[in-house]
Amino acid sequence: MDGKAVKAILGKNIKFLRTHKGLTQAVLAEKAEISIIFLSSIERGTKYPKVDTLARIAQVLEVEVFELFKGNLVQSDSKELISHLSKDITNKLNSALEDIFKQYIG
Repeated sequence: MDGKAVKAILGKNIKFLRTHKGLTQAVLAEKAEISIIFLSSIERGTKYPKVDTLARIAQVLEVEVFELFKGNLVQSDSKELISHLSKDITNKLNSALEDIFKQYIG
């Protein structure tokens, strides 16, 4: 695996974990003490952070540094994420239907 592939995996994983935790780039960048522009570059796979920066990013994302480099992280968590999203959508839909029934039926 070449350096470009490592950067791409790292960027995808950071973005996946960030969005999975509901964090914006601005929030992660602030907590990791880096600029949004630099974080964006990392997520796009065009820049590579220093080790101490990686450690801060991992700490904010509540993972070990090595987990940021897992090649199958996004794929392995996809089933869990889909299940979570499905439950969330179902709950919101049920709540909305309940509100409609209450409004029209009393």
